[in-house]
Formats: sequence, C-alpha cells, structure tokens
Amino acid sequence: MSSNIREEIELIRRGTVEIISEGELIEKLKTSHKNRKPLIIKAGFDPTAPDIHLGHTVLLRKMRHFQDLGHKVVFLIGDYTGMIGDPSGASKIRPRLTKEEVVENAKTYEKQVSKVLDIKKLEVCFNSSWFEGMDGLALADLMSKYSAIRLLERDDFLARYKAHKPIYMLEFLYPLLQGYDSVALKADIELGGSDQKFNLLVGRDIQTSYGQAPQVVITMPLLEGTDGVQKMSKSYGNYIGITDTPKEMFGKIMSISDSMMWRYYELLTDISISEINLMKKDADAGSMNPKDAKVRLAKEIIKTYHSEKAAEEAEREFENIFKKGNMPADMPLYIVEKSDLKDNKIWICALLTKAGLTQSNTEARKMIKQGGVSVDGEKISDESLHIIPKDGMIIQVGKRRFVKLQVS
Repeated sequence: MSSNIREEIELIRRGTVEIISEGELIEKLKTSHKNRKPLIIKAGFDPTAPDIHLGHTVLLRKMRHFQDLGHKVVFLIGDYTGMIGDPSGASKIRPRLTKEEVVENAKTYEKQVSKVLDIKKLEVCFNSSWFEGMDGLALADLMSKYSAIRLLERDDFLARYKAHKPIYMLEFLYPLLQGYDSVALKADIELGGSDQKFNLLVGRDIQTSYGQAPQVVITMPLLEGTDGVQKMSKSYGNYIGITDTPKEMFGKIMSISDSMMWRYYELLTDISISEINLMKKDADAGSMNPKDAKVRLAKEIIKTYHSEKAAEEAEREFENIFKKGNMPADMPLYIVEKSDLKDNKIWICALLTKAGLTQSNTEARKMIKQGGVSVDGEKISDESLHIIPKDGMIIQVGKRRFVKLQVS
C-alpha cells in the first residue's frame, strides 16, 4: 500500500464505527489513483428534520474528508423515499410526509450544510429524478432482487413480527428503494449512521443484482447529546444546533462531561488524534485542567460555524458570567418537561422545587423574598413570577446551588 493510500485510509477511519470492507475500500482507492478517476461517495438524507445539529455533522464531516481527498461526494436528498418513511428503529409505521412538506424541508439543507461541505464541489440530487419515472414492471423487477426473509432479519421488523404488530409492504419497500439509489448513482461508497447499517448493506446486494460492483459501506456513530446518554436530538432537548448563537454553543459545550469531551474532539474537530490523546493524558495526570480543554473544544466548534472572533467573544462572555459571578463551569442539568409548562411558562417556585434547589414551594417563596434566587444572574423578587425556560438558562439559589436548564 502506497503512503498516499495509507494516509487516506487513516483519515477515512477516523471516528468510524465500521468499514465494510476495508480491503474493498483499499482496492477502490488504488483503482481510483491508477485511473485518476474520483470515487463516487453517496450519503442520503430524508428531508424530515431540516434543523441540523452537531450530531448530523459527524456524517457531514466524513463527507468533507472525501471531498478533501478529491472524490465526488453526492448529497442525496430522499424527497421520494421521504414520502414513504424510513422504518429503521421504529416500533410502528412512521407518518408519511406530503410532497409539500418534503420540498419545504429540503430548502434549508444546502444553506446549512455549506458550513461543513464545499458546496462548489458538492453534487446535490433528489431521488425522485429516477423514481418518478419508474413504472410498475421496473418496480416489480427491483422487488424481485431481495427476499422477504432477509428483510425480516432486521431487528425492528423482527421485534414487531414477534409481537404480532403490523408490518406493511410499504415499509419493506423503503430499504429496496434506498438500495436502488446506489444503483442509480453507481456509488462506490455509501456513508450513513450506524442505525442505517442494514439499509446500506441492502444497497450492496441490490447493486450486485444489477451487475454493479458492491459499494463499500462506512457507518458513523450516533453522537450523544449534552446529557451524555441519549443520541443528540432536538426532541430530547440535548442538542447543539449549528445555527445556535456562539453564546448558546459555548454554554452547551461547557455543560458536557469531561469524558464526553474527548469524543466530541474526535468527531467534531480537525485536531489530530495524537494531539487529542496527549491532552487527555495530561488531563488524566492532573497537569492540565479539563476545563481548559473544554474551552478549546468550544472555541474550535464555534470557529467552524461562526468565526474566530465570535469564539473569543463567547469565551469572554462565558467567563464574565461564570467566573466573575462565582458560578461553577460544571453544574447539574435539569430537564424541563413540556408537561410542566402552561403557555410555555412555569411558576418560578415550582421550578425551584422540581429542580431540587428548594425542598418545597414554601422554601422557594422564602428564598425569593430574601433575594437568594437568580435567573441568568438577575435577582428575582416576585414570588408569583412565571418564566419561559430556555436551553442553557442558569437558575441559582443561595451561593452554591445551581442548575442549567434544558427544555425537552
């Protein structure tokens, strides 16, 4: 293996869960170099959630790696398959999107992904361009390429089958259509989240059935959110959006655990693995304050989606609030449930009690009267106040009790 190929493989491996198979990948790269022909890299996106967060960028950054290596990256918007709905991980059939919803959601993608990908080198396409022209016989031919028994091997389908829950033929169709996308694009490599492994592997089989060389499958991890437990998702209230303000980004990143920080470094920055390992070693040995490493992480991410100046300003603002206000950089996270809100508001005393900052509403009233309660550094004097909780909002009681809010 040449040094160039070795360096490419090292970059491609970074942060991946699986490469199926690495031997095939090496051969494709060798052929690409020999023929001076870029590989076709496919990544599909159903336009169901147009607000991109850092969890999505794990895959986008891998796409950028392939762009930087000179390969052809195709950003495939599944406008056609999006109207069917991906059953991956679902315990029941998912709602189907209308054509209007799909089109509206797709509009926001290009602007957002431009923060990660080189738009000038990116090919954006929609799978409706080939599926809308597919007649019944062509669809029947596609369905003949894969057995129902193989589809029932999927964990989610199998679980529903054993539980005697319905599985609709429409849901069987989705992985076949996603596989055909690879045929239409003649994909050499397909990227996807680890939860998409089954669908990506179907693509290999479908390509073979149509006489094409099977694509290499590369799966990426599902990034945990700021809670460090569940995957990053807006519905879980643990996300960091790429359109969040620098202040919001900085605060959210500083709230993650020290152990999770290193995973964010690997998946969300360009800092070398050797340098990340050295920082971790120093932090573990006590020769480096983990907070300093976390500050650097926050600034690196903010630089990517805003600017270096914005990162510096966000750091200064954070230090002004937390250091000068004697607030700890690390504090407990309290998730405000939507069921606790009325007209998007919650009674301040109820919030203090639910968050564990006071033992009762009576104590909460007392602390407010004594001037011992602050919201984002501002004293609260009205015990009947109802506030609109926001992600990153800091609630303080006394000198040492703090929580950071997240709204689920």
